[in-house]
Amino acid sequence: MSPSQSSASQSSPATGSPAAEAGASPVALTSRAPHVPADRLVAEMVPPPRFQSARFETYIPDADQPSQAAAVTALSEFASGIGGGATAAGPAEGKRRWFARKPKAGAGAAKGPRGVYLDGGYGVGKTHLLASLWHAAPAAPELKAFGTFVELTNLVGALGFQETVRTLGNHRLLCIDEFELDDPGDTVLVSSLLSRLVEQGVALAATSNTLPGKLGEGRFAAADFLREIQGLSAHFRPLRIDGEDYRHRGLPEAPAPYDAETVRRAAHRTPGASLDDFPALLEHLSKVHPSRYGAMCDGITAVCLTDVQAVPDQSTALRLVVLADRLYDREVPVLAAGKPFDELFSPEMLQGGYRKKYFRAISRLTALARDAKPLVA
Repeated sequence: MSPSQSSASQSSPATGSPAAEAGASPVALTSRAPHVPADRLVAEMVPPPRFQSARFETYIPDADQPSQAAAVTALSEFASGIGGGATAAGPAEGKRRWFARKPKAGAGAAKGPRGVYLDGGYGVGKTHLLASLWHAAPAAPELKAFGTFVELTNLVGALGFQETVRTLGNHRLLCIDEFELDDPGDTVLVSSLLSRLVEQGVALAATSNTLPGKLGEGRFAAADFLREIQGLSAHFRPLRIDGEDYRHRGLPEAPAPYDAETVRRAAHRTPGASLDDFPALLEHLSKVHPSRYGAMCDGITAVCLTDVQAVPDQSTALRLVVLADRLYDREVPVLAAGKPFDELFSPEMLQGGYRKKYFRAISRLTALARDAKPLVA
């Protein structure tokens, strides 16, 4: 079911609402199942709040990892080659423009990859660089789109394939964060979509923990799907970014989980906080489409959780990964009681095909737990 088809049970809290007033009781995420119209999905395809100020100049390369500085240089050159379209200033005389003019219909794509693909471990600043590319590209904001892979597939579900092609085909740049293929259907869908957009002259940029030719590794084996993956790979020129997780570079260990009463007290005295029992929240996530997890967090200043425990199965774990990404994008601290976040996923999960997603979620939730320390100070 697409998000536009779901029924609205609660609108987003506005400024001045009870959830935003000091001293008000905390809200429960489990009480929220917001309706997200398709036009909002399109309008919100911009870098999230955490990366609104991201620029190439504010990225700090690790001196011990030359691939990081090299990526900044390569992406800066890539950005300068993206044509701005009718609403942007024309290119300087004689300057090479990689995407300055869209091909005529039926002319086919230009030779070679029309996109860049930032490959590297979690926490090396790939999203910062992707957002910097979006900001640096010389095109009007309405001619650039930025979203996660999940948000892109949700957009297709809301608009339909042809309307998505028409909507994004007018753009100069599409940035896709956290590119990964979780099922064979996504493989065919995204392969077809990106091929159509490349034909329209759209420049592509993506981030992932997995090289484009290795997408779905450990999960897909059928020859048909492997061919689709290789087709996707042909659209991108990979840029490898090495390094350690910057979210924890030189930082103290994340705080140990608090007791439940401490978490409850913090939730009640923090304006705009939510308070939920973790197992109940996991159950609620199964009833809300992942495209609505961001809207579910609208107006929330802190997420407080009690009885955190290991997730019971893979489907639940993948939904939790999406929620962690939306909270991280919105810089929402997470205060928790129960198990530490590095015990959320079983050893089998951390060794399986989705392990990179789970490690990213642990990294991001740990960073948000560190951000929540002032709530109990």
